[in-house]
Amino acid sequence: MAVEAVETIDRQLDVVAATERCARLPGVLRLPAVVESKARSPAAGRWLARLPGLVAALEEEWSITVGRVHQDATEALVAEAVLADGTPAVLKLVIPQARDAARREILALQVVVGDGCASLLRADPERGAPLLERLGPSLSDLDLPIGQRHQILVSTAQRIWRAAPGCPLPSGAEKGRWLIDLTATKWEELDRPCSARAVAHAISCAERRVSAHDDERAVLVHGGVHRWNALRAGDGFKLVDPDGLLADAECDLGVIMREDPEELLTGDPFERARWLAARTGLDERAIWEWGVVERLSSGLGCTEDGVQPVGRMMLAAADRVAALH
Repeated sequence: MAVEAVETIDRQLDVVAATERCARLPGVLRLPAVVESKARSPAAGRWLARLPGLVAALEEEWSITVGRVHQDATEALVAEAVLADGTPAVLKLVIPQARDAARREILALQVVVGDGCASLLRADPERGAPLLERLGPSLSDLDLPIGQRHQILVSTAQRIWRAAPGCPLPSGAEKGRWLIDLTATKWEELDRPCSARAVAHAISCAERRVSAHDDERAVLVHGGVHRWNALRAGDGFKLVDPDGLLADAECDLGVIMREDPEELLTGDPFERARWLAARTGLDERAIWEWGVVERLSSGLGCTEDGVQPVGRMMLAAADRVAALH
């Protein structure tokens, strides 16, 4: 039998064994369905097999006790933890990814030092393991009006934006090129769940954002400024799960543009971009274009992960805004 075939079988056996192993463990390591599905890929299978031992090793090395796993995570094991002195924390173990998500998150958190993002208590980049301060409920749990949510998200994101020269993080141009590839590939793989016009419009917007990237103007941005990533911290909020990018600040506002697609389907789709530009003094067109790209790529991602009806609504909004151009 060819070496490649043997290695493939070994990886598959690793994944099966790890899934059975985790299923026999108490609730502490019961992974969310989305995370478990992603962790079954050939690239991540060995991570899944090593996960129980990794948690046990970090408990010993960091003198923590790991508890309940959050079932709304999508890219990592996220579990409550308690330090030896009783301080509540959160342990995050990120699924290995080609884009090195854990290392970028740790770098971003080291730059902001708790200002606008959860404080980083300990970190092991090689094992994809940040230990974070534990925050309160998310903005999505508070049932606030959309206008108030947007005010909170913008104010929190602005605390993060800062120059970070020499920081080895991807640029906004790199993100734009990655989104172009992702959009074209996923659209075909998912049997074209939205119009070709919407895809062409998103790609053209991404190409303009790539061309417009300016290293001198770039700041550290979060990359995922939405209500599920904004958690109560004292009398304010902090963001979790930073992507870690050096881009124009409008990139973060594009994420706010993609959310709540039902409003874009029923009202003036340009109004939010106008408000965000007026609120921040940033470029309205750049905010709009990042929103177009984020909306379509996220709609495809939600469709792939079975997150509905959000995926369908984002793609419907993408079709609508494309028809306006």
